[in-house]
Amino acid sequence: MPIESGSSAAARQVKSKRKPHAISIRRTNSTEQERVSSQREMLEAQDSKLPTSIRQTLLELFGQIEREFENLYIENLELRREIETLNDRLTAEGQTVDGGDLSKGQLKAKASHSTSQLSQKLKTTYKASTSKIVSSFKTTTSRAVCQLVKEYIGHRDGIWDVSVTRLQPVVLGTASAASGDQTAHIWRYIVQLPTPQPVIDSNQMSGEEEVDFSDKDEADGEVECPSESPTVRAPTTTLKSHQGVVIAADWLVGGKQVVTASWDRTANLYDVETSELVHSLTGHDQELTHCCTHPTQRLVVTSSRDTTFRLWDFRDPSIHSVNVFQGHTDTVTSAVFTVGDNVVSGSDDRTVKVWDLKNMRSPIATIRTDSAVNRISVSVNQRIIALPHDNRQVRLFDMSGVRLARLPRSNRQGHRRMVCCTAWSEDNPICNLFSCGFDRQAIGWNINIAALLQEK
Repeated sequence: MPIESGSSAAARQVKSKRKPHAISIRRTNSTEQERVSSQREMLEAQDSKLPTSIRQTLLELFGQIEREFENLYIENLELRREIETLNDRLTAEGQTVDGGDLSKGQLKAKASHSTSQLSQKLKTTYKASTSKIVSSFKTTTSRAVCQLVKEYIGHRDGIWDVSVTRLQPVVLGTASAASGDQTAHIWRYIVQLPTPQPVIDSNQMSGEEEVDFSDKDEADGEVECPSESPTVRAPTTTLKSHQGVVIAADWLVGGKQVVTASWDRTANLYDVETSELVHSLTGHDQELTHCCTHPTQRLVVTSSRDTTFRLWDFRDPSIHSVNVFQGHTDTVTSAVFTVGDNVVSGSDDRTVKVWDLKNMRSPIATIRTDSAVNRISVSVNQRIIALPHDNRQVRLFDMSGVRLARLPRSNRQGHRRMVCCTAWSEDNPICNLFSCGFDRQAIGWNINIAALLQEK
């Protein structure tokens, strides 16, 4: 058809015009790089109150902004040149569409459509570029409000869970691997945490380096256990009723009952004094991954690989109602209560969802991430969600889904493997957030919550 041959000719014409333009682009970039380098040297030579690392980071970020806009401008010129060439070709040859001549109105509409597509592409590119730059600024700022304080080393295998006492004295508990003998144990031992000593000043870091650690960084032999962690070998109570690995446990309000979750697809409610099974919570179609109790009410939420989480109500002894929630598309790795009327759930589908207990039909907020989310925790006072990820990151969000910060991670600090769990300890003046992972260590962090919320 005539329109096809004309388009091919126009395409060849556009292609032939691109070669010399590509050379000019390279020359422009080279000149621009020299100019940016010259400006950077001038700025560095000036007397500035900013630390060298921060000034260097700012220069790099502004350089990124300039390069992004230059690329957008060049792409804009390219696309507009193609549109003009095609329109001129179509007008000169009087080509037909569906058997009819192209009128000036049709040509104008076609050009308008092409321009609209160009505008949308520019908006999308601009949005992605500015989002990356803003994220870089946030990362730089977050180092000042999120600092690593202490690394707790002693386990010989990956750490699945970390928990902190809600009352004084503050006690940190960690769990390595799972209870493969199908039992849960209750231990009675109190030891106050020693005062952690800072191991590194995160403000001295020049940037976030994403470094993969080789196997030589983690020896296969035993890790030396610090003297500050005494060994207790005799539990006071053993809970036996599960037919599979026990993967999680939590206390009901009052401390007289405890709930456990297992790979046998059930959760069990026990009486602590007698060790007797009070209720077996059945209904999940696949293995359970987590269980959590409400801090002030007799409510339990269980998570499962069946992509659901379930809410169990024990406030009335004669009624044990259950609600099933299907808001995720992959394994629900955890679901936790907040002090208010909210439940926050995390999943391998890379989302975290905030739910209102009064209306659980749909989430009130959804957080989308770039990695699977493991056992989350929510601060009691400030309602900040700490998200541990498979990609070794820990991110902080508020309950409306706004990202607040990302904990520093580089070749000098942070987790080296998947982060499994987080736990808040807001009354601790030194370490108010803890995390643990498959790198066999737990980390205590100091989060300046006031500064974090002020930046928001």
